[in-house]
Amino acid sequence: MGACMLDLDLLHSFVSVVDAGGFTRAGSRVHRTQSTVSQQIKRLEEKVGRTLLNRDGKNLTLTSEGERLLAYARRILALASEAHDALKHESHGFARLGVTEDFAAAHLPRLLRELKLAEPATVLNVHCAFSSALRYSLEHNELDLALIKRDSAVGGATCTWPEQLAWVVGRGYPADVQRDPVPLVVFGQACLYHNRSLHALESFGRTWRIAYSSPNTPGVQAAVSANLGIGLLPESAVLADHRILTRQDRFPLVTNTELALLTMPNPTARTRRLAEFVIDFCNGVAPPAAKRRLAQRARSRGLSSNRAPNAIA
Repeated sequence: MGACMLDLDLLHSFVSVVDAGGFTRAGSRVHRTQSTVSQQIKRLEEKVGRTLLNRDGKNLTLTSEGERLLAYARRILALASEAHDALKHESHGFARLGVTEDFAAAHLPRLLRELKLAEPATVLNVHCAFSSALRYSLEHNELDLALIKRDSAVGGATCTWPEQLAWVVGRGYPADVQRDPVPLVVFGQACLYHNRSLHALESFGRTWRIAYSSPNTPGVQAAVSANLGIGLLPESAVLADHRILTRQDRFPLVTNTELALLTMPNPTARTRRLAEFVIDFCNGVAPPAAKRRLAQRARSRGLSSNRAPNAIA
């Protein structure tokens, strides 16, 4: 195909003809006459320099070039629609927030309810994924801000909250938890907790084996509840039928992780307002131990204890 600018209107008619199976039915879809649609397909064929449809009486079939263009046409039209929606939403307070899946399961419904009351004009697009994927999306301008899990004291965050992880086992777990190798229930390898659990046990002098793996928090919670093994979970994800293990059970304390709020470079006023809202929300739902550490950190820096020390100025 020669280089040309593909007209969205022509591509829309082309896709409609293929989907409808004819010019007449396609005309009703795009609100044009059969002859107008036919002329548009001819114009498109002239632009690309290829025959796109085989016309055999009333039967229409795609040529090989038509099949190739059809796939691109659908993608081009979808992207055009997405761009239009994004710009439309932006003018009405559109914001993109990334959160980890376990945070979403524990807190997202409440966060959305409170945000609706505080910022009724904001249209929020929430994306849930592993922290590594959220960081990538933020770096590539696909998110405005993201709540991720990471190693403590890395720097570069708008605000951070210390996180307490807990080793958990089902209350009816039939085996001796001090026996090696430890049967682990883990997240996927892209999750921070996966490597953290392995390294913590090895540093503590214990051996392990993978008993169960899940890409999400409910899967890990269910496997622990079903006594398939022992898992490492944030405190907010510990269930009533889980038992927390301690050093007396030969499990190390894991404390060097944190929840961090990252924002895009040069955030807009809307993004800054949303970041302030998320900061206040996370301060409110932080576990008691984390709140105590936040208060101690704030006092050491001469800050009010009801605001996290790394909050936006």
